[in-house]
Amino acid sequence: METIEINKRYSELAESSCCLSCGGAINFAEPIQNEVCVDLGCGRGNDVLRMAQSVGENGFVYGVDISDGMLEKAKSNAEKFGVTNVKFVQSELEQIDIADAQADLIISNCTINHASDKLKVWKEVHRILKKGGRFSVSDIYSIEDVPEEYKNDAVAVSECWAGAIRKEEYMKILTEVGFVEVQIIEESKPYDKGKIQVASFTIIGKRKNCCCS
Repeated sequence: METIEINKRYSELAESSCCLSCGGAINFAEPIQNEVCVDLGCGRGNDVLRMAQSVGENGFVYGVDISDGMLEKAKSNAEKFGVTNVKFVQSELEQIDIADAQADLIISNCTINHASDKLKVWKEVHRILKKGGRFSVSDIYSIEDVPEEYKNDAVAVSECWAGAIRKEEYMKILTEVGFVEVQIIEESKPYDKGKIQVASFTIIGKRKNCCCS
């Protein structure tokens, strides 16, 4: 689905009460004082605000999203609660508008599956992480290939499974990019979506803490 359509769909959802997440990556992220954190697909900014509190006034949190509506809501929430150590960035995941080696921690909930080029997204995650930096990502993978009829279906896209890839392909990408200490720390049983089954999982890993990374 084209970026403009995804933007429109999620802008419409920004004011709804629906849940847009497939997991709780932040529950395993453990942000600490003075860290710089990034939330990819930050939506309304709830996790950004939680991390901002954890990292304290000397830390900082970036929220990244493509949706105008979601970012407007996130900025409004930050202003409402007086949170100033945050910045919301409108950017595609394949080319994240954050400088190299900025983040100690990156989280994401049910967002990377939307990207058409997941290898490029994970290379961007690697790029903006500091050496030794870590990620905690919840996402969806498919048990079998997603039929073409769903890949541009607005409902399937908003349900976060139309762009899913198989688990083995997902894990291969992480290895190819060069992440280490990759672990699956929670994983659902397969469940039905359209004509296939999918599953959700949360994975953690790190960028190598050496000059060869």
